[in-house]
Amino acid sequence: MLLYKTNVQEKLLQDRQKVIDVDTLLHQVEQILSQNIQERNRIESAIREKSSTNQNEFVIDLLETDKIFHLDQIKTICIAYRLRFLDSHFFKDNLPAEAISEIRRLEKLHQTTLQGFKIMATTKTFQLLSYDDPLLFAPLGNGYYYLIHKWGEDLHPARKLLVTPFKNVLNFVIFSALLSLLFSAFVPESNLSKRVVMAPIIIFLFMFKSVFAVGMYAFFMKGKNFNEAIWNRVYFNN
Repeated sequence: MLLYKTNVQEKLLQDRQKVIDVDTLLHQVEQILSQNIQERNRIESAIREKSSTNQNEFVIDLLETDKIFHLDQIKTICIAYRLRFLDSHFFKDNLPAEAISEIRRLEKLHQTTLQGFKIMATTKTFQLLSYDDPLLFAPLGNGYYYLIHKWGEDLHPARKLLVTPFKNVLNFVIFSALLSLLFSAFVPESNLSKRVVMAPIIIFLFMFKSVFAVGMYAFFMKGKNFNEAIWNRVYFNN
């Protein structure tokens, strides 16, 4: 007697046909897919629309502690890396499907509807208002935020160093002084030192005044501002 191998897929089909017909099955699947699309559209609309919500109802015991951050910690990182922390409706890039899925998962897990989303990202990813690469957060209340999803590439390791001169006025002054020292070192002063007292200091002060003035003029003429001033500002030129 020959024994034939069992086709599990065929067995599944046979068992399903005993319970439900094909038309009913397709109708149920269509309903599920439709509900899925509606939920995803609702979540995306909530992210894209302006919201005044500053707190969501989470089940505390279900929160992951390594995803809870206070506004002070967020501010520190934004200033250090020249990032912005703004309402999600200012975000102009496309949101990844994984972010929507994570919001759906959290809403089901915590039996709530999330609102008041915030995004931490570089300035270029936001559609900022005129005064004339991202992390998605939801507010917990009392200045705390819950990290929902991170996507895109990590920041370049040199970014923090490159934006340090623009952290605040003091950093810019120090940067200008160091740059002036470098420029002053290339100025020939052997003959000048014999005729002018304190020639190296005079050259340095002249260089510093020039570097600082030109740097500040170019910086503000482009509508820029220091990291400490822009991290949560919705305007690109103020």
